[in-house]
Amino acid sequence: MGKYNHSHREHSGESLVDAARISLVEAGEQWTGMREAVFVELARHERPASAYDIADNLSVARGKRVAPNSVYRILDLFVVNNLAMRVESANAYLANTHPGCEHDCIFLVCDECGEATHIDDDDVSRQVRSVAEAGKFRTRRPILEVRGLCHSCA
Repeated sequence: MGKYNHSHREHSGESLVDAARISLVEAGEQWTGMREAVFVELARHERPASAYDIADNLSVARGKRVAPNSVYRILDLFVVNNLAMRVESANAYLANTHPGCEHDCIFLVCDECGEATHIDDDDVSRQVRSVAEAGKFRTRRPILEVRGLCHSCA
């Protein structure tokens, strides 16, 4: 089960953008100007951002309309390639600060302020996958969301 044990370097700023570009190109995808713009916009958000938020902000910055469906396609590509994580219950996204690192998504989501904290817990991941396997279910990528109140809102 060494697959679940991992270590990674957290990136930020230009280092994060560079790591995302390298990871996407190594996955055989192109790093286009629009993909970079979407990633940079996503990465500047501390809380999960929707495709509409990103499209609106890019539209203002570029001086022309950016369609949310184009942003959705790019975000979906980012999720598949571990550049972004999707907070399912909020239909919103967070930049992965360690692009390319494969691990399960575990989020603590605040019902008051909307903050979503991503945590890595190899023991929880191992247990979830074990339960699924016992049920003869082949997992792809478990996503767990715990709803409640963050420290600031509690």
